[in-house]
Amino acid sequence: MGWLGVVFKGNIGQVSDILAIALTTGYLGSLTTFSGWNQKMLQLCIEGHWDLAVIGFFIGTFLVAESITLGVETANAFRWLLGKLSSSLGNANPKSSNWRVNSLKRHLAVLVVLVFMLSCLWGVSGSLLRKQFGDGGSSAQLWFACMVAPPGVWFRWFLARLNGSGLGKKGLMSWMPFGTLIANVAAACVMAALATVMDVVNTQKCDTIATGIQFGFLGCLSTVSTFMAEFYAMRNSSHPWRAHAYALTTILLSFILGTLIYSVPALTKGYG
Repeated sequence: MGWLGVVFKGNIGQVSDILAIALTTGYLGSLTTFSGWNQKMLQLCIEGHWDLAVIGFFIGTFLVAESITLGVETANAFRWLLGKLSSSLGNANPKSSNWRVNSLKRHLAVLVVLVFMLSCLWGVSGSLLRKQFGDGGSSAQLWFACMVAPPGVWFRWFLARLNGSGLGKKGLMSWMPFGTLIANVAAACVMAALATVMDVVNTQKCDTIATGIQFGFLGCLSTVSTFMAEFYAMRNSSHPWRAHAYALTTILLSFILGTLIYSVPALTKGYG
């Protein structure tokens, strides 16, 4: 994310805004999952390892925060090397207009390719899921996850429109990215609810469907990379305290609600 979502995002956007969104919001946002991280910490609490859960949140936050910092620094170093190389070759301003998606025909061409790829993904996943759904297992869960993953990305992209809008007509707390916050907290809550359902129902079909939704839809709805990119931007702004307030709000809300939805029933009813 430090490379594609911070340093080179503007350069990628010059070629195509769609490509920039696809790489950052789509690929990197889906590659990392906040809801799965939160659920693992809840499971540690169920097993009596509250100390490990606290350490897991602390170390996890520290590692991803430093990772994006390292990514930004290495990307800036790479950009500097590219600049030196371009200057030495006498091509300081290379033309990239031929690669820009800046016309209706090019946008339609990209759209057709992407729709075709999505159709192939759903077709292959649906075919393999039909063959393996009855047997259950990780393969069926994987193919079901592939089918429900794209809507998770779309929901997160729509929620991202809330970032910077603030609360109410006056736009209070406009610095808080409420879109990402809602996506992460909601995904964590639904994942905790599905984990409870799996413990109660305890059937193969339920496990396949619930795990597929957790791994696919919720895994793509929630994101750590975008969360940390926003954290990085706030930490390097004139109000660095906002970064820590944002991180604590996201983690505490997700963990507390997840505890009420998953941990409390598991401990009181003996699920899990």
